Amino acid sequence: MGNIMKIKDVCTISGGYAFKSTHFTDEGIAIIRIGDIYDNKVNISSGTAFIREYDEKLSKFIIKKGDILIALSGATTGKFGMFNENKPALLNQRVAKISPNKQINNRYLYYYMNKLQDIIYSKALGCAQPNISPTEIGEIEIYVPKILEQEKIVEILDISKALIDKRKYQIEYLDKLVKSRFIEMFGDPIRNVKGWKTGKMNDVAPVVNYKGDFNKCKVWLLNLDMVESNTGNIIGYNYVTTDEIGNSTCTFDTTNILYSKLRPYLNKVVIPNEIGYATSEMVPLQPVRGVLNRYYLAHMLRNKSFVDYISEKVSGAKMPRVTMNEFRSFEVPIPPIELQNQFEDFVKQVEKLKFE
Repeated sequence: MGNIMKIKDVCTISGGYAFKSTHFTDEGIAIIRIGDIYDNKVNISSGTAFIREYDEKLSKFIIKKGDILIALSGATTGKFGMFNENKPALLNQRVAKISPNKQINNRYLYYYMNKLQDIIYSKALGCAQPNISPTEIGEIEIYVPKILEQEKIVEILDISKALIDKRKYQIEYLDKLVKSRFIEMFGDPIRNVKGWKTGKMNDVAPVVNYKGDFNKCKVWLLNLDMVESNTGNIIGYNYVTTDEIGNSTCTFDTTNILYSKLRPYLNKVVIPNEIGYATSEMVPLQPVRGVLNRYYLAHMLRNKSFVDYISEKVSGAKMPRVTMNEFRSFEVPIPPIELQNQFEDFVKQVEKLKFE
């Protein structure tokens, strides 16, 4: 059996220090910022800042192997990662360090953080920008079993995670293979080095809503949070009655491509496999038959060069959206349709490999 306890009762939680960017260097002691936390890890990379030395007064901001770090503000509030480096680092502002005591296994807490992430984000809402303090995190309750039970749970989850990571690596490799094949066949869509003829997006893939009938008792309603960035994979399907659908929606079928105009850097492009409704933040593009292939267009829109290009054509500071006039006037490279169809066949073969 275990107990329900507050995080502050089994961990020490502390915030970071406001290091001045003018003191940053390319080597020395790493300064861990929010951007260094991703994929549930703390990553020291070429984008990480460093300082050459620090005063003794900053020793309380030292991060050690096994510490869990969590973002305290911004759109990614609640994202977390474990620090696994042998060399210590320093904690920047807007990031908290959670150091477990002897009552809790740090990897047990690490896995538990998956459950807490959404709770933390919901508690952070209510301001212009999501924000939460180390004190507020400390008040959150968690289940703490006996240490031996924690270790058994961690052992099982470690094995599961290793299998998931292996499968994830295989899928990532296949995704990279598709991206590489796209560039090999069609080149960079912004520079159009292969000299393909072009057509304005509005002419070759206009916005067209589905006008057909729906099953009033069960219809797919797609929201942005159900779309995985960069891949367009659907994380979960939400089916509702037509009476439950609001006004701020669009409709689509299997001839459309759904493009998210909100925060284009998140790169959410869907090739739908059934009819449905979607949030109006998604644009239902309909490639002109015989001119553009859906798979070609979707992967062109996901291409890094296009994402970087269109991410600069936005309006709105807090909720940046693609300026649709800019989007509609974009000159889409149009390779021969036979070549586009070959690419679709390649993508489908790769997709099959993901399920073998």
